[in-house]
Amino acid sequence: MYRFFLWLLPLALAACSESSPAQAPAQGKRTQAVLVVAGGCFWCTEADFEKVPGVAGAVSGYAGGRTERPTYESVTAGGTGHYEAVRVVYDPARVSYPALVRHYFRTIDPTDAGGQFCDRGESYRTAIFVRSPEERRIAEAEKARVSKQLGRRVATAILPTGRFWPAEGYHQDYYKKNSIKYRFYRSRCGRDPRLREVWGFAAK
Repeated sequence: MYRFFLWLLPLALAACSESSPAQAPAQGKRTQAVLVVAGGCFWCTEADFEKVPGVAGAVSGYAGGRTERPTYESVTAGGTGHYEAVRVVYDPARVSYPALVRHYFRTIDPTDAGGQFCDRGESYRTAIFVRSPEERRIAEAEKARVSKQLGRRVATAILPTGRFWPAEGYHQDYYKKNSIKYRFYRSRCGRDPRLREVWGFAAK
């Protein structure tokens, strides 16, 4: 499903991730870990996480689906089961898995089951991908806290980790490479006003 506002932005590209404290390949002597989350537009989720101290980087991609080698066109058309997701690489000595899960919830509207902000459809739903009982416990506990805090049911899924497929190159670091178009999209989609409405001063 293509974004409803694309006709307003003919110059913009049409589009706006394995998780856990388990170790990913280390750089030098530094231990790294990964977290995969789906938060609607992966441009925005990538940008929100790369600003966190302790995060080494983030990759936009597709997770949770049934098909191999998904493309943006196939995922947004629906039927593949994939989410737009982001694979976050971080240093657990500087930022913890629970802290990143908490940060994640405050970058989304967790009460929306049909997508995020102006982006609608299955690929824009929210999810945390876990691969251990401990990760599931942490994610479920934060989800319960969020539900209690907001006084509403949280729609964000907690799912087992499957294969993460990196998205096409033009989606990576879109907020850096196309900053004007990115800011226009984020503004027109109403992401930040809705986050303030849901979270108040706790919005990230």
